[in-house]
Amino acid sequence: MNEDIKRIGVGARMSEAVCYNGIVWLAGQVGKPGGSVGQQTADCLAEVDRILAAAGTDKTRILSAQIWLADMSTFSEMNAVWDTWVPAGHTPGRATGEAKLATPDYLVEVIVTAALK
Repeated sequence: MNEDIKRIGVGARMSEAVCYNGIVWLAGQVGKPGGSVGQQTADCLAEVDRILAAAGTDKTRILSAQIWLADMSTFSEMNAVWDTWVPAGHTPGRATGEAKLATPDYLVEVIVTAALK
Protein backbone atom coordinates (compact mmCIF):
# COMPACT_ATOMS: atom_id res chain seq x y z
CA MET A 1 0.00 0.00 0.00
CA ASN A 2 1.48 3.32 -1.09
CA GLU A 3 -1.18 5.78 0.05
CA ASP A 4 1.02 7.01 2.91
CA ILE A 5 3.93 7.83 0.57
CA LYS A 6 3.85 11.44 -0.69
CA ARG A 7 5.98 12.43 -3.68
CA ILE A 8 6.78 16.07 -4.47
CA GLY A 9 7.87 17.31 -7.88
CA VAL A 10 7.44 13.96 -9.58
CA GLY A 11 9.36 13.62 -12.82
CA ALA A 12 10.07 10.81 -15.27
CA ARG A 13 13.35 9.88 -13.58
CA MET A 14 12.98 11.07 -9.98
CA SER A 15 10.95 13.11 -7.52
CA GLU A 16 12.24 16.26 -5.85
CA ALA A 17 11.30 14.70 -2.52
CA VAL A 18 9.62 11.66 -1.01
CA CYS A 19 7.81 11.77 2.35
CA TYR A 20 7.17 8.63 4.35
CA ASN A 21 6.71 7.77 8.00
CA GLY A 22 7.48 11.29 9.28
CA ILE A 23 10.64 11.74 7.17
CA VAL A 24 11.30 13.60 3.92
CA TRP A 25 14.18 12.66 1.63
CA LEU A 26 15.23 15.30 -0.90
CA ALA A 27 16.90 14.61 -4.22
CA GLY A 28 20.24 16.30 -4.68
CA GLN A 29 19.94 20.02 -5.35
CA VAL A 30 22.36 21.90 -7.58
CA GLY A 31 22.79 25.59 -8.31
CA LYS A 32 22.59 27.45 -11.57
CA PRO A 33 25.52 26.44 -13.80
CA GLY A 34 28.25 29.00 -14.24
CA GLY A 35 28.08 30.62 -10.83
CA SER A 36 30.72 30.48 -8.13
CA VAL A 37 30.65 27.80 -5.44
CA GLY A 38 29.17 30.38 -3.07
CA GLN A 39 26.40 31.32 -5.49
CA GLN A 40 25.65 27.70 -6.37
CA THR A 41 25.53 26.82 -2.67
CA ALA A 42 23.05 29.66 -2.04
CA ASP A 43 20.96 28.41 -4.99
CA CYS A 44 21.00 24.84 -3.66
CA LEU A 45 19.96 25.92 -0.19
CA ALA A 46 17.13 28.09 -1.56
CA GLU A 47 15.83 25.02 -3.38
CA VAL A 48 16.12 22.97 -0.17
CA ASP A 49 14.04 25.63 1.62
CA ARG A 50 11.43 25.58 -1.16
CA ILE A 51 11.08 21.80 -1.25
CA LEU A 52 11.01 21.46 2.54
CA ALA A 53 8.19 24.04 2.63
CA ALA A 54 6.29 22.05 -0.01
CA ALA A 55 6.67 19.00 2.21
CA GLY A 56 5.35 20.94 5.23
CA THR A 57 8.59 21.29 7.15
CA ASP A 58 11.67 23.54 7.29
CA LYS A 59 15.44 23.62 7.76
CA THR A 60 15.19 23.49 11.57
CA ARG A 61 14.05 19.87 11.09
CA ILE A 62 16.96 18.68 8.91
CA LEU A 63 18.41 15.46 10.30
CA SER A 64 21.32 14.97 7.93
CA ALA A 65 22.99 16.65 4.98
CA GLN A 66 25.37 15.37 2.35
CA ILE A 67 27.32 17.96 0.41
CA TRP A 68 29.30 17.07 -2.70
CA LEU A 69 31.87 19.49 -4.04
CA ALA A 70 33.53 19.21 -7.43
CA ASP A 71 36.72 20.44 -5.75
CA MET A 72 37.41 20.21 -2.00
CA SER A 73 39.57 23.35 -2.24
CA THR A 74 36.24 25.27 -2.29
CA PHE A 75 35.17 23.84 1.09
CA SER A 76 35.55 27.15 2.95
CA GLU A 77 33.61 29.07 0.27
CA MET A 78 30.71 26.62 0.56
CA ASN A 79 30.88 26.71 4.37
CA ALA A 80 30.69 30.51 4.40
CA VAL A 81 27.25 30.28 2.77
CA TRP A 82 26.15 27.21 4.76
CA ASP A 83 27.05 28.86 8.07
CA THR A 84 24.78 31.85 7.40
CA TRP A 85 21.93 29.58 6.25
CA VAL A 86 21.77 26.85 8.90
CA PRO A 87 19.90 27.99 12.04
CA ALA A 88 21.96 28.11 15.24
CA GLY A 89 21.11 25.16 17.45
CA HIS A 90 19.68 23.19 14.52
CA THR A 91 22.81 21.95 12.78
CA PRO A 92 22.25 18.52 11.25
CA GLY A 93 24.61 15.60 10.97
CA ARG A 94 26.65 16.42 7.88
CA ALA A 95 29.21 14.91 5.54
CA THR A 96 31.06 16.69 2.76
CA GLY A 97 33.02 14.99 0.02
CA GLU A 98 34.48 15.54 -3.40
CA ALA A 99 32.89 13.98 -6.47
CA LYS A 100 32.39 14.44 -10.18
CA LEU A 101 28.93 15.93 -10.49
CA ALA A 102 26.48 15.55 -13.39
CA THR A 103 28.31 18.11 -15.53
CA PRO A 104 31.47 20.20 -15.00
CA ASP A 105 29.20 23.28 -14.68
CA TYR A 106 27.95 22.04 -11.31
CA LEU A 107 30.29 22.80 -8.44
CA VAL A 108 28.16 21.76 -5.45
CA GLU A 109 25.25 19.43 -4.74
CA VAL A 110 23.29 19.28 -1.47
CA ILE A 111 21.16 16.34 -0.33
CA VAL A 112 19.13 16.49 2.89
CA THR A 113 16.86 14.31 4.96
CA ALA A 114 14.46 16.01 7.37
CA ALA A 115 11.74 15.22 9.87
CA LEU A 116 8.24 16.33 8.96
CA LYS A 117 6.34 18.60 11.36
